[in-house]
Amino acid sequence: MIIRELIEAYYAAFNEGDTPRFLELLHDDVVHDVNQGERQIGKAAFEEFAAHMTRCYRERLADIVIMTNADGTRAAAEFVVHGEYIGTDDGLPEANGQRYVLPAGAFFEINDGRVARISNYYNMTDWLAQIDKTA
Repeated sequence: MIIRELIEAYYAAFNEGDTPRFLELLHDDVVHDVNQGERQIGKAAFEEFAAHMTRCYRERLADIVIMTNADGTRAAAEFVVHGEYIGTDDGLPEANGQRYVLPAGAFFEINDGRVARISNYYNMTDWLAQIDKTA
């Protein structure tokens, strides 16, 4: 699978909520840099993170633009997150089904045809303003 197809499959599995397919695309020792959070290592940690996200958020990514390097070891993506905050996340405002639209991006490292690192970025202040009814 070429790198562009790998990243397309990654986002297709995300949008379809197909966690088993999503996990198949990851290297066993995947490194996940959570936006404004800690680094997590390993497929099991990523699966736990995905389950947590499913409990708290319903998201669909749109307008995905994928960029790759020539040797197939790195990729980046820019997209728009269309989401709904459905379950209160620790340390964040109470969830009441608030909807949000948020530009975001991600950087990937590819190893042995699988995603070996994913680093996601979005503007947390923007997201908080969208979900905080008192803002």
